[in-house]
Amino acid sequence: MRCPDCSKAIFRKEADKRQGICPECGYHLYVSAKNRVEQMLDAGTFEEWDGDLRPADPLEFKDKKPYAKRLVAEQKRTGLSDAALTGTGMIRARRVAVGITDSAFIMGSMGSVVGERLTRLIERATEQDLPLIIVSGSGGGARMHEGILSLMQMAKVSAALARYDQAGGLYISVLTHPTMGGVAASFALLGDVVFAEPKALIGFAGPRTIKATIRLELPEGFQTSEFLLKHGYIDRIVRRPNLKSEIARTIDYCGK
Repeated sequence: MRCPDCSKAIFRKEADKRQGICPECGYHLYVSAKNRVEQMLDAGTFEEWDGDLRPADPLEFKDKKPYAKRLVAEQKRTGLSDAALTGTGMIRARRVAVGITDSAFIMGSMGSVVGERLTRLIERATEQDLPLIIVSGSGGGARMHEGILSLMQMAKVSAALARYDQAGGLYISVLTHPTMGGVAASFALLGDVVFAEPKALIGFAGPRTIKATIRLELPEGFQTSEFLLKHGYIDRIVRRPNLKSEIARTIDYCGK
């Protein structure tokens, strides 16, 4: 395969050994939600929650193909029922509630099922007094195929996080490439502690859209993890092999 950052040809198996990191330049490649579970959580401890929830087609939406057919095709291609995987597991023997959005499923966009799964995850974390970890990977933001029902999920998830915060919970948000749109504008940037992978694209509208709208040259590295760290929007850039230890250390430091 060819690395999208350094453009060098690399062996996929070699990148997989490094948890999806380019052996030439260290670029963090896409990894699926299921692979992230294996990387982050102690082996055999993950228990999925609300996997039975399935997306519907309330607007009977059509673009190049009907939304209902698109959902079936995405489910077959990715092995996921929707763009979010939620549940509980252990990180270095610490019980946590964990949610992961996967950009492979309609760009990780947030539809009704994604919003409902994340809301239920947060509510269970509140009830069980668990640290909450959400790993965001969404280049699609709110899912246009579900219209206002999708946009409502931003407020619903954010309200659940507010109740979790009032109950004294610890929310660690992990931003990956890409984290954009309604996801970035809601739960992704609401963490008590916000980590990001190196060179991840993070923001609302993409750089090309902004440049075309305001017709100004954007700063170098605009909307990358490094740019956001420099300007105080995130707390730390963490390489993927170190993420598990950083999360465990943060939980201990915060007394959770």
